[in-house]
Amino acid sequence: MTTSPPVLEVVRDAAAVAHAAADEIQELITGRPAAVLALPTGRTPLPLYAELRRRYQAGHIDFGQVQTFNLDEWVGLGPDHAGSYARFMREQLFSHVNLRPENCHLPNGLAPDLAAECAAYEELIQRAGGFGLAVLGIGRNGHIGFNEPGTPFDSRTHVALVTEETREANRWSFPPGVDPPDRAITVGIATLLEAERILLLVTGAEKAAALERALRGPVDPLVPASALQLHPRVRVIADAAAAHHLDADARTRGG
Repeated sequence: MTTSPPVLEVVRDAAAVAHAAADEIQELITGRPAAVLALPTGRTPLPLYAELRRRYQAGHIDFGQVQTFNLDEWVGLGPDHAGSYARFMREQLFSHVNLRPENCHLPNGLAPDLAAECAAYEELIQRAGGFGLAVLGIGRNGHIGFNEPGTPFDSRTHVALVTEETREANRWSFPPGVDPPDRAITVGIATLLEAERILLLVTGAEKAAALERALRGPVDPLVPASALQLHPRVRVIADAAAAHHLDADARTRGG
């Protein structure tokens, strides 16, 4: 497979990352009202979801026909659990905009048959035509979604074993004393690479080494985000702290 280097754009800070990402999402939905989006959770997209809420309230974005698929959900957590991604998405985006509930898709972490749930979620993505835009973050170990190091690039939606490092990084979203689960349902790398476009958002100096490995290192399953080098339309928006190893290669703007 021929590699195609992602386009790296460096902006000032996390707020500027969110603004630039919201611009791309707004442009997509304006031109394609029934767009299909893959959406992330975690700290990185929080400013993006705040910006999308603001633009919806200002009348700039209409989510009425949009479909969303979340990248992952914790195994064993129901949609009302304080640490679930279903609850996260309701609080950060879904309950603030005009997305139709039936168009907001997340894996069921309480499914009695997890393999069947993964297969059904993958089929739902395929029936929607795949992702018009997949919005991703990156973990310190180079994971995308919960595709941890060593995940095959041909993986589809599956149950992932979540590393202790990743669990610790997600502890902030759980109540005190509650440990993040050690398994999650996640959209696989092959499914993500079938998206028409991919938008990778990276903020903070703690992500700089992972971003450098993903964009400038070899394409290697031990760095899952390096698979993005195989996709022809990847845009990376990073703040200055996250991109400080890569500034010489980047297109920089002040916003």
